[in-house]
Amino acid sequence: MTTESMKNLLTNDEKITIEYKTCQHGIQEDVYETVCSFSNRYGGYIIMGVEDDGTPIGINRNMSKDMRKNFVNQLNNPDRMSPTLYLSIEEFEYEGKLLLWVYVPPTSTVEKCANRIYDRNEDGDMDITDSPIQLQNMYNRKSNTYAEHKIFPYVTTEDLCMDLMDKVRNLAKSKNPDHPWLKMSDEEILKSASLWEKDFSSGIQGYNLAGVLLFGKDD
Repeated sequence: MTTESMKNLLTNDEKITIEYKTCQHGIQEDVYETVCSFSNRYGGYIIMGVEDDGTPIGINRNMSKDMRKNFVNQLNNPDRMSPTLYLSIEEFEYEGKLLLWVYVPPTSTVEKCANRIYDRNEDGDMDITDSPIQLQNMYNRKSNTYAEHKIFPYVTTEDLCMDLMDKVRNLAKSKNPDHPWLKMSDEEILKSASLWEKDFSSGIQGYNLAGVLLFGKDD
């Protein structure tokens, strides 16, 4: 991130891919709703320490470390975000004030925040959990974009190299010693990673193409 890039982000007003949060003394709860909605739409930038009109006010410098740690922990908490996410939140000095920023990429799966589904609309986050038409549109949009979510209903764990799961746990532990996957079964990890899923429009469920490519046996 450069000063010129941050200036452009702060002068374009909030829109479908930019969100400002004050967060002076901690991560606001609605930050995670925005992460969810960005993930479900086109992705976008969340900038903390900024008023709604783009005026930088900064965050409490003494709380920056705890805020960044809490943000990462919450994204890896399946009760908060499902599937869990790994994003990097960064500090940035701008006009003598400390800001935090994170880029949220669009995901191939439908993201949930506290078991609710949010979508991005202009400069707001919409809870569409109870809107069947909007949910169907979202699933259709993602399924048409991401071929790795094609489901193979007849693939079972016998067709997969399940001995790789120990390596998966070790990799997760290296990122976070308290990673939730360390307490999950093999099948629960695969579901958490969205390698097993259900198509709610057809009722078909099972391991998807991504799961087969990652864990499928040679044959």
